[in-house]
Amino acid sequence: MILPAGFYRRPTLDVAADLIGKVLVRSGGRGGGFRLSGTIVETEAYIGEDDLACHASRGRTARTAVMYGPAGRSYVYLIYGMYCCLNAVTEDPGFPAAVLIRAIEPLEGIERMMRNRNGNKRTTELGSGPGKLCQAMAIDRDLNGADLTGPELWIEDRGIQPGPIRTSPRIGVDYAGAYRDKPWRMFVDGSAHVSKRPSQDNTWRKL
Repeated sequence: MILPAGFYRRPTLDVAADLIGKVLVRSGGRGGGFRLSGTIVETEAYIGEDDLACHASRGRTARTAVMYGPAGRSYVYLIYGMYCCLNAVTEDPGFPAAVLIRAIEPLEGIERMMRNRNGNKRTTELGSGPGKLCQAMAIDRDLNGADLTGPELWIEDRGIQPGPIRTSPRIGVDYAGAYRDKPWRMFVDGSAHVSKRPSQDNTWRKL
């Protein structure tokens, strides 16, 4: 079942937790010529203008406008001038929040994902990071603002039970002041596909 827009129109932390175990699907080409998918194993929440790690902390700009729009849209941005990152916009219009999809475990179209990742042959490396998964799944800025109920990009509930979920501070946000240590990163404990191995002081969270 494709997740409806209402799934995303909820508190961002709830969405970030509930996306673990859901399946990200990318379809493209004439007549849906290819189909790629992966189970989401890691997410991060970014919540409002007060969150100094959130792009919206500097207010509404051309870049962040989609975050202020309706829930259930994609926010795709470029980092380091070369890698794209995929986010799902959450909460009510006017309140900028989103969930970053940080890592997936590949399911469908693995050979094509390997080609997209320049011949990478290790499945654990195909989607173990936000830039990697976008490259593997052919997600780029052309999909910024796309409807996450399809037809090119969507997230499904296939009834996958991902296992215990852990939380930790988000990665690479040391500049975010009091928001640096918020436990807003969520990931499947023990998954070989997450972007960073957990430390021993992370806390537990159950779905």
